[in-house]
Amino acid sequence: MSAQDTPDIRRHMERLSAEGIDVVRVVFPDLIGTDRARDVLLDHLPSACAHGLAFCKAVYHTSPQGDVVPVAGGLDAGLPDVTVRPDLDTLVTLPWEPGVAWCLGDVTDAGTGRAAAESPRNLLRGVLARCTEQGLRPVVGPELEYFLLEPAPGTPTGWRRSPEATGTVYTAGLRSDPDNHLLRTLRQLRDADLGVVTGNHEFDGGQYEINLTHSAALDAADRAFRFKAAVKELARKEGNVATFMAKPFADAGGSGFHLHLSCETTDAAESRNAFDDPAGAYGLSATARHAVAGILAHAPALAALANPTVNSYKRFGPDTLAPWLIDWGLDNRSAMVRIPPERGSGARLELRLGDAGANPYLLIAGTLAAALLGVQAGEEPPAPLEGYGYDTARAALLPKDLPAALDALEADTALSEVLGKEFTASFLAYKRNEVERFERHITDWEFTEYAQHL
Repeated sequence: MSAQDTPDIRRHMERLSAEGIDVVRVVFPDLIGTDRARDVLLDHLPSACAHGLAFCKAVYHTSPQGDVVPVAGGLDAGLPDVTVRPDLDTLVTLPWEPGVAWCLGDVTDAGTGRAAAESPRNLLRGVLARCTEQGLRPVVGPELEYFLLEPAPGTPTGWRRSPEATGTVYTAGLRSDPDNHLLRTLRQLRDADLGVVTGNHEFDGGQYEINLTHSAALDAADRAFRFKAAVKELARKEGNVATFMAKPFADAGGSGFHLHLSCETTDAAESRNAFDDPAGAYGLSATARHAVAGILAHAPALAALANPTVNSYKRFGPDTLAPWLIDWGLDNRSAMVRIPPERGSGARLELRLGDAGANPYLLIAGTLAAALLGVQAGEEPPAPLEGYGYDTARAALLPKDLPAALDALEADTALSEVLGKEFTASFLAYKRNEVERFERHITDWEFTEYAQHL
């Protein structure tokens, strides 16, 4: 909507006021997908829409611990502003915070007025524009896992899984969730209009999965971003922590962020699923097969966006059901790219590479960029995996750590061109600083292993 569309803004304000809302929280994602925000009193909403909210651009360069990372255009440029304007089309009442509504913000460069290159939402829009040029409209269904933690004074981290019970894989109810965390969360997320559909306890104690509906890619990314922020906020409200960290515990599996992707055609009067073709190999269209080939070809670089932390690579390994080889299979969960059995309108691929710590916008944008490059190249994927995977004789390895993934992203000039060179340079600088900080850190394992023996 136009920031100058005052009658429309007034209609929103009248509706919110009638619902008892007097504050609008404007949120936007930073590079790692953390929500940055400002609360705006309802009377000041027209000004926020017309002039925007000023934020320091270094919000994109700030570490989880609050340190400003030296990324070009931030510290070296004197910490300039970006401007964030409320997207009132995304307004939602917060069920768990009376009197507050929630909307996303669009970010522009304060000096030029152009879309900010480091904005993950803007990045995804740019990739989607390329898809439209190819006659494709991506549809995405996100699946996210997370751990719920409760205070545990006296333990090394101060937190433990809630609950710690094991053996309750794929269950619901009090046996696996004695405090009914999942039911409360599902209902609140539903009331926040986030498009949640199902939820269950996952493999490990205190681990949950909640599924979101399939929708247009930008909407799916918006909802996945808000979903993660909401789950964490709801846990905080009860004195707990919900973490989407890839692998928070050495004795448990990791948390994934799986993407279901299909595409509709845009070049016909009536759109259809561009991935379906009953006469095609495996019942898939050439477009679908080329998309799979593109994702496989660019998988090493894509890992930097799908597995974006030092911790991410501890989720991989034999018998983890987390893919660490570059392969694809037909209804095979041990493959990096799985083709679910549905065809027709349900034809799609599932990328199982991502972990829950990924920024939804970047994971979706990177996946679409790789698939688009595959469609443009027109190459076929190799034969699909048969049987249980994780055989290095049959498929190439993904990067084994974050530095290798970042090097792969930098080397993949085709993918970085679609994503945008300015964004890619900022992301690489930010993440390489993370690696440097980790490499200087002395871990508990090192002290235990060496201190009394060397």
